[in-house]
Amino acid sequence: VGKSVEGRPIVAWHLGETKKPKVVLIAGMHGNEPAPTAILRTLRDGKSVHGVDLWVVPAYNPDGLAQRSRRNARGVDLNRNYPYHWAPLTGSYYSGPEPASEPETRAMMKFLARVRPDYVLSFHQPLYGVDVAVERPRFARRVARLLGLPATTLDCGGVCHGTMTGWYNHRHPGFALTVEYGWRPSRHLMTEVAPGQVLRIFGAWRGTNMFDVVP
Repeated sequence: VGKSVEGRPIVAWHLGETKKPKVVLIAGMHGNEPAPTAILRTLRDGKSVHGVDLWVVPAYNPDGLAQRSRRNARGVDLNRNYPYHWAPLTGSYYSGPEPASEPETRAMMKFLARVRPDYVLSFHQPLYGVDVAVERPRFARRVARLLGLPATTLDCGGVCHGTMTGWYNHRHPGFALTVEYGWRPSRHLMTEVAPGQVLRIFGAWRGTNMFDVVP
């Protein structure tokens, strides 16, 4: 869907079935939060997906992932760079010189505008919970319950400016939600348990039929 500052590809894989609810899953927005990328790679590489029109972006910030850095190669926090409630932040949350200044941000904006998903889940670490202080709290609570995570309020310590979910929910009819795992979720959880949990949120499954499901 685009390239990073250092020219690494940002890739989305299309899985599942058309004419089903359209969902985009994003991980690796912050390069020091790599664990949830395994959920998306497992879905990409595993059994066929049914019951959902699914796009997965396992490595949204490939430069940051390569360096285990929260920010991209220009030192910008991509989750503070979107053109909705943007503010000039510094330090770890440096929001860039202007809204949508980064190629990763512009690539994701164009991709989401083209796909127009009904739902976007953005996976992060380490705050351990699902934000339910949102426009669709019932759906958020369902996500928390099916993922086995606490229902909570994620206020970013007062620096929730220019976020991807905020921009998407302001500009598009679908709904974007942040999911936070802990600092060290087990590989078993990320590869064996969570992929099936994520699909169940949308009534989807993996395998040749509904009874051939990877939990």
